[in-house]
Amino acid sequence: MTPEIGAPEPLILTLKMDGATQAWFDRLREEYFPPERNYLRAHLTMFHKLPGEHAEEIFADIEKICAREHIRLTATGLRFLGKGVAYELVSPNLEELRRDLAARWKLWLGAQDRQRFKPHVTVQNKVSPEKAHALHARLEKSFSPFEVEGEGLALWRYVGGPWEPVGAYLFEKR
Repeated sequence: MTPEIGAPEPLILTLKMDGATQAWFDRLREEYFPPERNYLRAHLTMFHKLPGEHAEEIFADIEKICAREHIRLTATGLRFLGKGVAYELVSPNLEELRRDLAARWKLWLGAQDRQRFKPHVTVQNKVSPEKAHALHARLEKSFSPFEVEGEGLALWRYVGGPWEPVGAYLFEKR
């Protein structure tokens, strides 16, 4: 897919998860995220703020890096976020892919994207610490590790709250 070029708004890069996992995380998010703040689908953010003015270079880099196999991730536990809860995901291959992109884009990365990458999917946020602790405890009781398949990357444009889809890039090999 060739994205629209030219908008200066920041770009966000996420991992595209397999359909069943995406649907499951979306259901959790619908159930536990405050409805007035839940205007995004569940997502695993790889980069929070890429410069829209470098969109063409970013598109080209993503297309090159997607000529690879699907990425397997393991959900290894839950993370208490203070005012929310997230599922922690681990994948050496995903970390390597992100390192490669970060090296290409290092001059453009802000403080948040220069921090250590900690893959996760947030299913609750912006609630009281008590409510977050209760959900964390409830989910942790029944948690067991599970596999997630990363099928590609999705690029979004930040438009002041909601995200606008810009492009989807599938990994070429299964």
